[in-house]
Amino acid sequence: MILVTGGSGFLGSYLLRSLVQAGTPVRALYRRQIPEQVNDIKNGVEWVQGDVLDTGALEDAMQGVEQVYHCAAVVSFQPDKRAEMLRINVEGTANVVNLALEYGIKKIVHVSSVAALGRARQQTDISEDATWEDSKNNSYYAISKHLSEMEIWRGIAEGLDAVIVNPSIILGSGFWHDGSGMMLKNAWKEFPYYTDGVNGFVDVHDVVDVMLRLMNSDITAQRFILSAENWAYRQLFNQMAEELGKKPPHIAAKPWMAELVWRMAKLKGMITGKRPLLTKETARTAQLRVYYSHDKILKALPDFRFRPLEHTVAEICAAYKAYRGASASST
Repeated sequence: MILVTGGSGFLGSYLLRSLVQAGTPVRALYRRQIPEQVNDIKNGVEWVQGDVLDTGALEDAMQGVEQVYHCAAVVSFQPDKRAEMLRINVEGTANVVNLALEYGIKKIVHVSSVAALGRARQQTDISEDATWEDSKNNSYYAISKHLSEMEIWRGIAEGLDAVIVNPSIILGSGFWHDGSGMMLKNAWKEFPYYTDGVNGFVDVHDVVDVMLRLMNSDITAQRFILSAENWAYRQLFNQMAEELGKKPPHIAAKPWMAELVWRMAKLKGMITGKRPLLTKETARTAQLRVYYSHDKILKALPDFRFRPLEHTVAEICAAYKAYRGASASST
C-alpha cells in the first residue's frame, strides 16, 4: 500500500492517476473534498479525510503503508495565509516524518520546491549544492519549504530512507484557478504587462515520472532539482498568447511599476474583500532572473529526458481552450 498526502491537489492528483493506472494499491489523504479532476480514478483510490496536522487521521492513513509520497503543502503568497502555510508545510512534514519512523515506512519521496534553495538575485545555474541564505528575495513560502526540508533531513539522520524533489514552476492542465492555470487566465484576458524575470518551468508529467522512478530506486538521502528549461516570463506568456490566439503582453513592467501595482492591488482587495492576485512577494519575485540546473537528475536517471517546454505549453493551451469552450456551451 502506498500513501499520497495532498492527493486532492494539483501534483497529487496527477501522481494518483499514474499509480492507479499502474494497478498500484494506493491510499490518499485529502482535506475538504475529492476534486472532480480525479473522477476517472476516484474509485481506484482509498480516500482518508484529514490533513497532516491531524495526527489521528495520519496514523489511520499510515496503517499497512510501505511508501509515502508527501505532496501536501500550502502554496500562497498572501500575508494572511503565512501562519497556516508554516503550520502545514513545516509541522505537517514533521508529523509525517515522526509517524513514518514509528511505523517503519520504507521510503518517502518529499515534494519540496526550488524556492527552498533560495533565490539570490541574478544568480546563475543554481544547483542542489546551494546553501540557504536569508534574503529579502525569499518568500514566506520559500522559508516554509526550506524548513520542511529540514524535517526530512532530520528523519534521514534518524534512519528514514527519503529523497527530496525540488520542482520549479509546474505546468499542467485541469486546475485552472491556481498555479499555471492563473497564468493561462492572464494570457486569455490579454494581460498587457510583462517583466524581465526568468524562472524554471517543468511539465507535471515529468515531475510524477521522476518521483515514481526515485521511489523505486536505491537512491536515498538526496535532493534533485526538477526543471526542464529556464524561460523568461515574457517568452512563456508570448507562447501562451500565440497558442490561445490572443494579443501578447507588450508593456514592460519595471520594478517601480510593480511596486506601485501591488500596493494598488492591496488597497483594492481591502475595499472589495477579495484577495489580490498580485502581492508584494509575487511582484518582486517576478523581477528576479533565476536559473536552475537539472544536471544531477539526468545523471542519476540516465534514461530520463524532460519534455520540451514548447510542447507542454501547447498542450495545456489546447486543454484550456477546450475547457473554455465546454464552459461556454454549458451556460
